[in-house]
Amino acid sequence: MTRLTLVSHHLCPYVQRAAVALAEKEVSFERLYVDLSNKPDWFRALSPLGKVPLLKVETDDRNPVILFESAVILEFLEETQAKPLHPVDPLARAHNRAWIEFGSAILSAIWRFYSAVSEQDFDRSVRTLGNMFQQVEDELGDGPWFSGTHFSMVDAVYSPIFRYFDRFDRIGEFGILTGKPKLKAWRDRLAGRPSVQGAVRADYSERLDRFLRTRGSILSEQMKRVA
Repeated sequence: MTRLTLVSHHLCPYVQRAAVALAEKEVSFERLYVDLSNKPDWFRALSPLGKVPLLKVETDDRNPVILFESAVILEFLEETQAKPLHPVDPLARAHNRAWIEFGSAILSAIWRFYSAVSEQDFDRSVRTLGNMFQQVEDELGDGPWFSGTHFSMVDAVYSPIFRYFDRFDRIGEFGILTGKPKLKAWRDRLAGRPSVQGAVRADYSERLDRFLRTRGSILSEQMKRVA
């Protein structure tokens, strides 16, 4: 028997990817949360990079194995668990993996957006995100999911990306997702997916709000004006 423990942080989008994939594959797992601002010794001992997610894999016939980096965890789940989330066709599978990497690049751009301390950097991040999401819009087909009728690993990866905008949309109209109807429909469907809803705790929005307000950024200042 294999026992899985997902070491998590309440806000981490990379953790959410793994949680969605586990739920979609109907895999039982435990979840253990860690405070990354005050990392306990046990976590430092387990995580070579000091980051989440970690997946602790325990079996009856070997010592526990710690997997780190979300891409590695997702591929392990795909190779060992039922209900595949990648296409069978090798080219389609590689294509999806490429757009997963693009999703990681979007997360980096989102970090620059909410961390920008100058108007110039903030405006640049808005333009960058708008252009990146336009590329996703142009790639989307008729849906309902990224790969058509089958919920895929790409959907799992983009669900926490859109979750950020549930908060951003209440701060201001930045135009990042404006004029992208396929993206909006995809975002709405992902928001209603049980695996996506269950990837975070009920207090996620409040935790994200507190996190953003303490950034000392342009976005933080805008939040004060609309509070």
